[in-house]
Amino acid sequence: MKKDVVKKKEASKPRIPYHFKPDNLTLEEWQKALRKQFGSEKNFSIENVGNHPVFSDYLVTNPETNKTYKVAIRDERSGLNFCSCPDFKTNLLGTCKHVENVLFTLNKKAANKKIFKQGFCPSYSSISVLYGAERKVHLRVGETNSARIIKAATGYFDEAGFLILSQIDQIEKFIHQVSLLDKEFRIYDDAMEYILGIRDKNKRNKVIDTKYSSGKSIESIIRAQLYPYQAEGVKFAARAGRSLIADDMGLGKTIQAIAVSELYFKEKWIEKVLIICPTSLKHQWKSEITKFTGKESLIIQGLPHVRKEMYGYDADYNITSYDAVRNDISRINEAHFDLIILDEAQRIKNWKTKTSQQIKSIDSPYCLVLTGTPLENKIEELFSIMQFVDKFRLGPLYSFIRKHQVTDANGKVVGYEHLNDIQKTLNSVLVRRTKKEIEEQLPDRIDNNYFVSVTQEQKTIHDEWAETVTRIVAKWHKTGFLREEDRQRLLIALNCMRMVSDSTFILDQKTRFDTKIDELK
Repeated sequence: MKKDVVKKKEASKPRIPYHFKPDNLTLEEWQKALRKQFGSEKNFSIENVGNHPVFSDYLVTNPETNKTYKVAIRDERSGLNFCSCPDFKTNLLGTCKHVENVLFTLNKKAANKKIFKQGFCPSYSSISVLYGAERKVHLRVGETNSARIIKAATGYFDEAGFLILSQIDQIEKFIHQVSLLDKEFRIYDDAMEYILGIRDKNKRNKVIDTKYSSGKSIESIIRAQLYPYQAEGVKFAARAGRSLIADDMGLGKTIQAIAVSELYFKEKWIEKVLIICPTSLKHQWKSEITKFTGKESLIIQGLPHVRKEMYGYDADYNITSYDAVRNDISRINEAHFDLIILDEAQRIKNWKTKTSQQIKSIDSPYCLVLTGTPLENKIEELFSIMQFVDKFRLGPLYSFIRKHQVTDANGKVVGYEHLNDIQKTLNSVLVRRTKKEIEEQLPDRIDNNYFVSVTQEQKTIHDEWAETVTRIVAKWHKTGFLREEDRQRLLIALNCMRMVSDSTFILDQKTRFDTKIDELK
């Protein structure tokens, strides 16, 4: 009977709405409640891979997507729970549906509730990342040699246990000391990745400031003379590591991307580049790479089994299309490309598409995103593109939209606000120059006229239409007006004269007599 009462209470509990925030909840409370609700409803497969019945590591598998994430249950009060899913790392909530699903499952057992109440008190010390408004490396001191470890941490970590970034280059000394004091001491993968990322950036910036401070030093790495704004763009992207170049069309984003790649090759920071672009641009990229570097590049194409093999070839530059990536994502990640270049990045502006989701699952230390489409049109598209560049930069989508979108009573978007805040946030990873801004650096327009003769076949057809034009114009002069029917015939005749001057193929598709195309080639 009691069980039935509990079930009725659960059934009558109101659901948290997904599409709008209840008035009685803050934005963060609403998002946490949604994840708790999802977690209690999902039928995930849970495997305890640790050695504790509650405070342990778990593998959580979603049978619908067949994706598995690692969940660490520590103590909600300490904020040390963890999940390897993208949502946990970016939502700033300290939880996700996978964590909530494990907690919901564990709390079904009465014995576990007592363990939760006692709290998480392991003997070992550990270094992890706390995901909040900003990521911070945190030291948790366990019971083993705690006094000596706290003393060793002085100067490396502040009183709250957070890493002092100025000491990041010397952190190995502390790790070595603690490893001797605590044999079970552990530093988690995401903490090590974060530390190495900062150190890599510091080292990279020092090299660029020392060796590539001038435009001439940048030009020395490729076979081209760069305009000042292009040299600055190369240095900007090289320093950032992961960045977005959103210059106007025609300002040379391709050559900037190639120059960044060559700089990274020269410094031995990368070994393989993967360029993802529209199918129509693959051969253009290959041609530009050869022109500016003298290197050959590999266009990955053909049937799936052929492409799968090609990703493993030993080529500096590898070129594939967005369409191919949708089917090749697992092989791409297996190939471990060091630098990913996305051309025409507006292809991932919608985060709901399969292409966008697959692109964002590519793992690489460096990336360079190129787009000539203005990004200020829709901030949702900017957010989607930035998820590939730096998924932490703009924070979680729910707070980003709430801060910058203006909606009417019906929820329709009617405008945007606080856009200057977005610009400040992206200053170190996004560069955009318009033609108007750098027009003084561009050369004056140069016009060259090339005169070519037409073939006899073109001249014959041209003259026939010219006779029609002559008759209509003579009639116009004589009568002083032009009927609509004659006006249409005149326009058609003039257009045909223009088209046949290029090629007879345009008019009949059965013959091809021309000279302009050969001259153009």
